[in-house]
Amino acid sequence: MTGASGTVRRRAKRGWQQLPLSALRAGAMLALLSGGAVVGLPSFEARAQSETDIIQGIAVQGSQRIEPATVRTYVTVREGDPFDPARIDQSLKNLFGTGLFADVSITRGENNLLLIRVVENPIINRISLEGNDKIKDDDLNKEMQLRPRVVYTRSKVQQDVEKILELYRRKGRFAARVDPKVIELPQNRVDVVFEISEGSPTYVRTINFVGNEAFDDGDLLGVVLTREERWWRFLTSNDTYDPDRMNYDRELLRRHYVQNGYADFEVISAVAELAPNRENFYMTFTVKEGPRYRINNVDLEVNVKDLPREVLEDEIIPQQGDWFNGKAIEDTIDAITDAAGTAGYAFVDINPRVRRDEAKQTIDLTFQVQEGPRVFIERVDVKGNVRTLDRVIRREMLLVEGDAFNTARVRRSRERLENLGFFKEDTVKLENAPSDIYPDRTILTATVEEQPTGELSFGIGYSSASGALFDIGVRERNLLGKGQNLSANFSLAQQQMQVNLSFTEPYFLDRRLVAGFDIVASQVDYQSESGFTSNTYGGTARLGYAYNEYLFQRFNYQLFVTRLTGLTSFSSQFVREQAGSAVTSQVSQVIAYDRRNNIIEPTEGYYLTLSTDLAGLGGSERYVRGGVGGAFYIQPFEGWIFSASASGSYIVGLGQEVKIYQRQQLGGTSLRGFKDFGASPRDANTFDAVGGDWLATASFQLRVPGLPAESGLKTYLFNDWGVIGPPKDLKRRPGITILDSQKFRGSAGVGVEWTSPVGVITVDYAPFIFNAQPFDQKSRFRINFGQRY
Repeated sequence: MTGASGTVRRRAKRGWQQLPLSALRAGAMLALLSGGAVVGLPSFEARAQSETDIIQGIAVQGSQRIEPATVRTYVTVREGDPFDPARIDQSLKNLFGTGLFADVSITRGENNLLLIRVVENPIINRISLEGNDKIKDDDLNKEMQLRPRVVYTRSKVQQDVEKILELYRRKGRFAARVDPKVIELPQNRVDVVFEISEGSPTYVRTINFVGNEAFDDGDLLGVVLTREERWWRFLTSNDTYDPDRMNYDRELLRRHYVQNGYADFEVISAVAELAPNRENFYMTFTVKEGPRYRINNVDLEVNVKDLPREVLEDEIIPQQGDWFNGKAIEDTIDAITDAAGTAGYAFVDINPRVRRDEAKQTIDLTFQVQEGPRVFIERVDVKGNVRTLDRVIRREMLLVEGDAFNTARVRRSRERLENLGFFKEDTVKLENAPSDIYPDRTILTATVEEQPTGELSFGIGYSSASGALFDIGVRERNLLGKGQNLSANFSLAQQQMQVNLSFTEPYFLDRRLVAGFDIVASQVDYQSESGFTSNTYGGTARLGYAYNEYLFQRFNYQLFVTRLTGLTSFSSQFVREQAGSAVTSQVSQVIAYDRRNNIIEPTEGYYLTLSTDLAGLGGSERYVRGGVGGAFYIQPFEGWIFSASASGSYIVGLGQEVKIYQRQQLGGTSLRGFKDFGASPRDANTFDAVGGDWLATASFQLRVPGLPAESGLKTYLFNDWGVIGPPKDLKRRPGITILDSQKFRGSAGVGVEWTSPVGVITVDYAPFIFNAQPFDQKSRFRINFGQRY
């Protein structure tokens, strides 16, 4: 406003503490926010036109924390300047724009003095969040701008309100409300309280599909990640609305159709409508399927000098007559890139050329391999790691400064970082950007987001092998940020007690050597199986080396003392003879070749192992043992996973009989449908299992889809087979009769695995048992479960 006193003022209609926090109101502030010129300054304009008045001085009033000199730096006029209304108005805007002041006025005083009166915004003393149960304070504070000891402004409060609401929307709570409150304190300080009403989750009531003919609604509901609300989905949040998840669902639908031959598929629209009661969403996906294409012809064009065509031909996955599959094309590009890189050609560019014949609904596919730009790594940057040391991340990278840029190695480096388990899922990113200095260089940046790696676990549960159990353990998978693994565990069960301390250094001596040790003390009750209790204590030293990405070898040295107790006159004569303590000094090695796509839950690939053990370099036991094993996994149809595994082992005593606890045993986990040791050779007099010299097993399993993924239930069919050889040294002894059979035993049945709130529960039922011998002990039903929290 202006007046006879020559005052320019921008002030809220009422004091800051009385204003609603959602906005500032009318008056001069509207002119300020609109960016327009200040109007109605007749006294300044009249003086400027009729007089040559000059500013004689600038005085600041009302400042407490902020120095007057600081206020003057935002003013565009100085002593000796004329009273220019436009520049004074700009000064007013500058002062309000700092966010430091609740009110500002500029007045022309006596003797041509420019008076600047300010009312400072208060300082935040404390920020409180009330009513938030579903989102922790720390998670909310990370997204908020306001902090203690910073200047309070209404705009920041409103922005923080929107941030909080956005976080709740991502959690599916669109009915959430946030009411900010301000509490005045002495010395121009305030407390800010955000009162949060979280409201009920906003569920997805129905998901509709429009335009789909090749796949019905039920099929597509299994493709998208979002789920319709059902009472049994209390363990998942996928039935709440999330706009980011809906966008991901669009991509999942596209992938599904393109993998099944619909190369022209597109999602025309994805709409989520909120019910008037704000409790439910109704989602609708409108799709355009287009025709389904088959592969007519597949060709390969290699335009790289000296790169043999035959090196790449075997990597082509799509074949003539197959349905068009976008994923198969992407996998082929990756495979050709890897093969070319292995052959020494890092700079290749693979371009799949697709030619459609809509009339015949066929596609001709040509993979063009061309010379790519020659790009080298200028430097490798690491970002996002707070606790994990840089070298822990860099040693997993297959590219270093000076290397030729290779997309296959970049992809494999990302997989290696993800497999560490130190970083949140889907947060590891490897991005490259061109150098600012060299045109043929690139900067590779690894960005990660860390997650907690410490674990404190308690467990209670039951297993058919050990009975009721209690377990407590502590583990740190990234000790001191060095990537080391340290764990300690204590478990107590009806038939078993064990204490374990383990340490692993994945890069011993800064080389790709995995070194570690284990210290173990255990007591296992085998009374019901073989009539004794085993007490063992000792340790293992380990050293392993990876020859490449798939071939690994480990050497162990074990030193254990084992003592058999609990023997009675009813125990087997063979077992009674082994009463007392024995010392095992054993050197072992295992070499493994692993091409599984995931070591925890594989769906494709295979692995092979070869192991040998030698006891006798010290100690009292003398034997040699060898073993082989392997498995392969395929996914014949979406969601169907077939696996086949086999193993074999043979042990021979060196000048002495092999101890009972070292012999092979068949049954339980090695042959479902039989008790632990249930198919092993037995002493005819006591019926105790005495074990055998050799063992061979095979298992076939088919995981069957059908149950909702969010239920955590997995069903499978299994077929197990096993055979065990007799203990030859015992059979030669007089006075001992061994019941044994070298026939293959088998079983078949169904199993269910449930990842429940109390841990993983597995239930196996084997109604079909083949070739069981009269002395075998069967157990068709087997259950195991435990709890971790």
